Amino acid sequence: MLALRDIQFRYPASDFQLAVKHLEVRAGEPLAILGPSGGGKTTILRLMTGLLSPDHGSVSCGDTQFSQLTATERRRFRLEKIGLVFQDFALLDYLTVEENILLPSQFQPDDPTLRERANGLAEQLEIAPHWHRLTGRLSQGERQRVAIARALVHRPAFVFADEPTASLDVRRRGVVMDLLLNYAREQQACLVVVTHDPELMPLFAQQLRVEDLTAA
Repeated sequence: MLALRDIQFRYPASDFQLAVKHLEVRAGEPLAILGPSGGGKTTILRLMTGLLSPDHGSVSCGDTQFSQLTATERRRFRLEKIGLVFQDFALLDYLTVEENILLPSQFQPDDPTLRERANGLAEQLEIAPHWHRLTGRLSQGERQRVAIARALVHRPAFVFADEPTASLDVRRRGVVMDLLLNYAREQQACLVVVTHDPELMPLFAQQLRVEDLTAA
């Protein structure tokens, strides 16, 4: 379970403020955070993943409370337990699709099924034909799907996706959302998706509007 308690956060020299009294995301019960671009959705996601630290309050992933970890320990936790789809994808353009997807394998070197899972995700996301291409030569939609495959390949307990369908057409948007939601249900993972697309809302029983948490 992901839990935020008594969170307060603001950027220095800014009127932006964020406050979360209590928020829980249970395993297998995905949460969608809806709001306009620039409204604070990415900030909330960065707090949830320990990339930002709140001014007050606590963020816990399972039994792990980020405030009790060093920066190195937080990074290690993210690499091992969290699947994160960045809005800008954060791919290494000098590596191939295969190499980008398999980056998490350095933390599971003895897992014989990881490459098989990588191949399966590439097939599901329709990027298998680009397996040996450099990601810097792919379209935005293809790059987005590589980032999603990389986020899921190591079977993380927590998945956070920042605008995961922004660069996709309607059909592939459905493919990606089916994959993410099925993963959360089958693996009993915590899934948080932030989006400005109201058409995704019917897919989520648990929803949150970013304007209810922020002031500017």
